[in-house]
Amino acid sequence: MKNSFYCLAAISFVTFSVNAFGAEFSGYIGAQTRNFFNPPSAPEQHSNYLSAVAEPEFYQEWDNGDQNVEIKLFYRADQYDEQRTHGDIRELSWTSVFEDWELRLGISKVFWGVAETQHLVDIVNQTDLVENVDAEDKLGQQMIRASTEQDWGTIDLFVLPGFRERTFAGIEGRPRTEAIVDTSRNAIYDSSNGKNHIDLAARYSHYIGEWEFGLSLFSGTGREPTDYSFVTLSSSGQPIVVPVYSLITQLGFDGQAFFGDWTWKLEAANIEVRSGAKKGINSFKTVGGFEYTWVGIADSGMDLGFVVEYHYSDQRIIETIFDNDLATGLRFVFNDAQSSEILAGMFTDANTQAIASFIEASRRLGDSWTMEFQVRTFHGAKENRPLYSFRFDDFAQFDLNYHF
Repeated sequence: MKNSFYCLAAISFVTFSVNAFGAEFSGYIGAQTRNFFNPPSAPEQHSNYLSAVAEPEFYQEWDNGDQNVEIKLFYRADQYDEQRTHGDIRELSWTSVFEDWELRLGISKVFWGVAETQHLVDIVNQTDLVENVDAEDKLGQQMIRASTEQDWGTIDLFVLPGFRERTFAGIEGRPRTEAIVDTSRNAIYDSSNGKNHIDLAARYSHYIGEWEFGLSLFSGTGREPTDYSFVTLSSSGQPIVVPVYSLITQLGFDGQAFFGDWTWKLEAANIEVRSGAKKGINSFKTVGGFEYTWVGIADSGMDLGFVVEYHYSDQRIIETIFDNDLATGLRFVFNDAQSSEILAGMFTDANTQAIASFIEASRRLGDSWTMEFQVRTFHGAKENRPLYSFRFDDFAQFDLNYHF
């Protein structure tokens, strides 16, 4: 509720600023329906969920473009899940250019990585997991960012005060894990500073011919919990837990190479836990593969992309579904006036043969409307494996958004 209040206050400020200064104002509002094919595993859950969303944006620049302010707000109201009803300031930042350096202060989002199906090195922002199980959505992060771009590469330096806890579906939410993560209780921090620990990060990136690469270093509170602590049982007998966050050091690499219609991609990360019960443990994980794009197949004007990526994790810190998995997919880009696209694929667990499949499609409707459609299914999950929690949670989701 506190974040929701801040978002509503900021929306009022944005509206006033647009009227007062004539700045750029854009964004979207929309509605979503999520429908599950099977009855839920817990009596508190439902088969159909409706929600509404708004994400207004504000942008103002001056000083010949050397300074700007950017604001992006987010709010979703969900029919049943109190944890999915939430607001966030995705962006509230001031940027200024000083000769060879660019300085950004405030709340912002940063993306690192090149892989299609999992972003291992993308650690600056916390995952907004209630938005989608694909973990693509991120919360805004307080930061001081200094960047310089030179002939020998680009350097980004970050000071990250204030930790954002990961969002999780509530007791009525779906899909969710069988163990209910209660974010209304205080999370456990291995650091004495708790969520006030100041994190540091840096990244060097460059390109040489057809090769692009980045080297990153993060030191601070890990965005993914290293464990979960049992609290009590729900009324239906499911465990209620709280997340445990540890101090970590992560060294990451991401790179891609372009050879004609082929794009080869690799991400790798080594994580060392520096506090708590798992102090001293090192863990390695990686994802790599390729995307081949067939341009203008059969003179149709449509592009077809083939995506293949392999995922590995030694799981020394926490169990993951991406421990020994192959991801395959097809991307259809229609190159039409409506920007129609379809991505369909699956993850196959080499150890258990469990399969998680997905279809994502999007299309513009006129100048102001877009529709998005996705289907996610889970097959053959084995007991005591992370995917087992979603065995009844096959669903179809439809979004209709108005852009202004």
